[in-house]
Amino acid sequence: MAALCICMSLSAQSDRDLFDAYMREDMSVWKAYIDDVQRDNVQGTKDLKYEYGYCGYIVAEAKKEGKESLLPEAKRYVHQFKKHIEEQREVLPKGYYEMYLSAVYVYELRLKESIHPIKAMSLAKEATRLAPEDPIVLSYYGTCLFYAPKPFGSKQEALIYFKRAEANFHASEWDYCWIREATLMYIRQCQEKLNL
Repeated sequence: MAALCICMSLSAQSDRDLFDAYMREDMSVWKAYIDDVQRDNVQGTKDLKYEYGYCGYIVAEAKKEGKESLLPEAKRYVHQFKKHIEEQREVLPKGYYEMYLSAVYVYELRLKESIHPIKAMSLAKEATRLAPEDPIVLSYYGTCLFYAPKPFGSKQEALIYFKRAEANFHASEWDYCWIREATLMYIRQCQEKLNL
């Protein structure tokens, strides 16, 4: 029993540390965490949430002018993330496989490795059908709507999904969830863009 409490405590501490790093915009902490998990071969479904976020970060960084040298690293992390999604497909919560695969297609599109924007949106929408109350799934679909060009995207519709996600983020399990914080940021951005 004591070992279980220690493991749970370490997990919570790790989530808190990763959340704090996110709030400080220090993604080197996330990179180290993902690399440690990969090296120690202890990948779990919760770790995919951090891989998903780190891939989004490193792909965005690699696309910035003057940072093209990060492209190989971004591609490596996206390939690793895709592999981990497939390895854990059977144990992922409902909608997560579709959501994460959609994210991979978006990252690959940005890296010019594949062209599946309609498939990415379709998978994101399917994830919301499979997990209509899951705040991470709802927030992800909101993000897709936020960034997609018209007629696929809509800030108005994105705001609806972000607000639905936010309403489901109130359980204590989400206290140190970076996606909750990102959702709140997107709600503010949507409201500003829509003059609400």
